[in-house]
Amino acid sequence: MARSVDNPLALAVLGLLLERPMHPYEMGVVLRERGTTVRTNRGSLYDVVGALERQGWARARETVQDGGRPARTVYELTGEGRDAFTRRLDELIRVPKQEYPVFLTAVAYLGALGPEGATAALTERAGRLRDDFARLDSGLAGADVPRLYVIEAEYARALVQAELAWVERVLTEIADGTLTWPHTEED
Repeated sequence: MARSVDNPLALAVLGLLLERPMHPYEMGVVLRERGTTVRTNRGSLYDVVGALERQGWARARETVQDGGRPARTVYELTGEGRDAFTRRLDELIRVPKQEYPVFLTAVAYLGALGPEGATAALTERAGRLRDDFARLDSGLAGADVPRLYVIEAEYARALVQAELAWVERVLTEIADGTLTWPHTEED
């Protein structure tokens, strides 16, 4: 089996086509409205749809034109595409994989920043996480679709919430002195 379904955007496109046929522009709108965690831009979306079509997992259903707007090709999921999609989803959900974000590596060397530098960096990160949390909350509140269609945003929200709680706890430990820095020769 080809591994295009390893691409998060390809998974998202196949999932949208499972819901209903749509054109790539509409796919982008739906992904943004739902606050999805999949990064997309117009070019990558059209590239992924083209790749899925070449693999036989999606096919052009019709071309529509509304008023003076450009014609848009509406795609639908094929049986082969549905099978590939569900097999990959099943595997991804069943088998946990250790995915190491760059932050995990960076935090391993937090001590190199010293207490003041670590506090400044973690404080900024906490602010950005709060912004992410608010954006995900807003997306979830505005989603007028069944919960199952935005469950990934719920999961992303839980991850952000857990990371924010951890960062805030470390900031508290730095401030109250329970997280200590070893003395170096430079001290």
